[in-house]
Amino acid sequence: MLAYLLRRLLYGVLVMAGVVVLVFVLFQGFGDPTRLVMGQGGDAATQAAIRKELNLDQPKWKQLVFYINDIAPISVHQAAAIDQNNYQGIFIGGSYKVGIKLPYLRTSYQSRKPVTTILLEAFPGTLMLAVAAMLLAVALGIPLGVLAALKKGSWLDTTALTTSIVGISAPSFFMGIVVAYLFGFVWSQYTGLHLTGSWYDIDLQSGEKRLTLQNLVLPAFTLGIRPLSIITQLTRSALLDVLQQDFIRTAYAKGLSRQQVVWRHGVRNALNPVLTAVTGWFAELLSGAFFIEYIFGWQGIGKVTVDALEQLDFPVVMGSVLFTAAFFVAISILADLLYAWLDPRVQVH
Repeated sequence: MLAYLLRRLLYGVLVMAGVVVLVFVLFQGFGDPTRLVMGQGGDAATQAAIRKELNLDQPKWKQLVFYINDIAPISVHQAAAIDQNNYQGIFIGGSYKVGIKLPYLRTSYQSRKPVTTILLEAFPGTLMLAVAAMLLAVALGIPLGVLAALKKGSWLDTTALTTSIVGISAPSFFMGIVVAYLFGFVWSQYTGLHLTGSWYDIDLQSGEKRLTLQNLVLPAFTLGIRPLSIITQLTRSALLDVLQQDFIRTAYAKGLSRQQVVWRHGVRNALNPVLTAVTGWFAELLSGAFFIEYIFGWQGIGKVTVDALEQLDFPVVMGSVLFTAAFFVAISILADLLYAWLDPRVQVH
């Protein structure tokens, strides 16, 4: 198990290294960042100073090395740069110090706030949306899948399969527009829901943020449509397969009722692949949330990233991509370990 975990961690590091290089290369040449930092009123001297501060006066390969050094957990920095950029970690040495630190994702061109701070402020919204969407998908998908399996060939089974196929096929951004327009605009007087709205409201007098879960309904429902469809089909297929096994016939031979056999033995064993899919899909929801957050005005990493793209605020976009990739790698490793723990027949080596 330990060797498998170390190997998976190594693969994760290699994946992240590839993402870092790809992200850096993709965002080269998209305008001059110095113009975004200093605005339109800066002179040539100010622009040259900013280019030097951002290492833009260096060759591209050096810029990549500096960027990797910033985001790497083990890195070497000048003592003055450590104080200037407020690196969070432990450093030893003289004028050049070696340290173990948190990844430094640099500073937003627009707000001049640390990118890490911006992402951590937005992450609760994305996490809340992903959890709500997955809970909805599990709460509805598993019972629907069980019902479709027990009523195989009936109109209930056909309806569940047809609906799930439509849910899988429809793009999230298209469903987001349809759901927002119908339930947040056309039928808003009946649903009481709004077209857009974040997970908090700001008190105009005190400036404090207040939790507003009402706005979570539409984006969570929209984001949960695809995993709901997949969980329904997966539960149905897994349960039909389990109900054909020998131990099910043995349970009937012992005199257990159909309800006991289905729920105690059938559903319990059919949920292993479903739970693994749930873990994997939780990471997928992060990437799917980008357009959903933007459509519904939900304040999360997705909306922050799209807004940053519109403003050419590349440090925020690059940091968001790296943050999401790291989360995806971590969830993938967790899914493999969880599958092995739930099903002892699966060997990790």
